[in-house]
Amino acid sequence: MENSGTSLAAHRNRMLDWAIEAAVMVGATFFIAFCARLYLRIPGTPVPLTVENLAVLVVGLALGSRRAFMALAVYLGVGALGLPVFYPLGPGGVLEFLSPTGGYLIAYPFVAGLTGYIFERGRPTFWRAAVAATCGELLLFAGGIAWLYVLTHSLEKAIGFGLYWFVFAEVIKILFAAGAVKSWRGLFPRE
Repeated sequence: MENSGTSLAAHRNRMLDWAIEAAVMVGATFFIAFCARLYLRIPGTPVPLTVENLAVLVVGLALGSRRAFMALAVYLGVGALGLPVFYPLGPGGVLEFLSPTGGYLIAYPFVAGLTGYIFERGRPTFWRAAVAATCGELLLFAGGIAWLYVLTHSLEKAIGFGLYWFVFAEVIKILFAAGAVKSWRGLFPRE
């Protein structure tokens, strides 16, 4: 009798853990989708300045590599199905991946995973978070510029459209993400 009670309690704990993980994935998706709605169109580039990648960095730092990768995979999957989670003036759905922002989007799970991986490998200091976020941003812009190169067939145009306009804002995003996660770390329990 005692054995079946223990089994039932373990099953309930697994169900609760699963429900919490699902809630974290949904919450991260909503957070990123909300941040995608905060944008500034910049003349001279088809790539908007959004707060979306700040959210990707925060999710990576807060959730760790595996959970952040999964959260961003869920985000991209939901967006590919046509739910309005991407930049609101883009084509939406699967076509979003073929737009000028497609390379950035496809890189998001890897950016979040890399950022989380670096951050979880040592003491959770502001500087470790800033280094992790910087590495994530480098990967993000590599993916974005690579896709822009495919679309434009010019590295000069790809860098012009996808990098120069954003450097200052990205430094601010890195510092904000590192400071926010360092301050709010207790709100996001890790496995």
